[in-house]
Amino acid sequence: MVMPAMPRDPSVLSPGYTPVPAGHLASVVTYLEMRARPPQRAVPVPAGAPTLHRLGAADLDRYRALYREVGERWLWFSRLVMPAAELQSILADPAVQAYAVHAGDTAVGLLELDFRTAGEAELAFFGVTDAHVGTGLGRWLMEQALTLAWAQPITRLHVHTCTLDHPAAVPFYERSGFTAYARAVEVAPDPRLSGALPREAALRVPRIG
Repeated sequence: MVMPAMPRDPSVLSPGYTPVPAGHLASVVTYLEMRARPPQRAVPVPAGAPTLHRLGAADLDRYRALYREVGERWLWFSRLVMPAAELQSILADPAVQAYAVHAGDTAVGLLELDFRTAGEAELAFFGVTDAHVGTGLGRWLMEQALTLAWAQPITRLHVHTCTLDHPAAVPFYERSGFTAYARAVEVAPDPRLSGALPREAALRVPRIG
């Protein structure tokens, strides 16, 4: 699940335990960044010769279906509960680059880069479908993301992930050239209780409420 960007002046939690309201999830968010393009890696092209297909406002349903397929296991939900008009406006913005990753005719991943802050880019969404985890597609997709991001006049690329995401996410980002610089705790309503995601999604995370 990708969380909102790090607040400018966050409240600091005191040491110890902080109760989480019933019906909510809590996760630790790690914020990572890079200030220059890392050396390009020789990454083999995965099976299926993947390609990137740009998504726009007219692809709302396609985008949401792929977002759900990639992210349901990790409890991604923000774009599922976002009003359609708001999401269409984001996808229509020329400063946002959203791509479906295709292997042949099958969508197997999602990449979204947000350039709406001058001089910066956010790796807003990044993931592959379950069947392609561990196949090398993620490494290939990261190289595409880095090439696209640093082709623009930026001085910083940043991303954030959380403890609801794949357990190898932080090491993967660090191997790709990102450096962790901050943490926060995010509390949000459990999307499985509202119906935004199926109740059986991510059973490794208990439903409480």
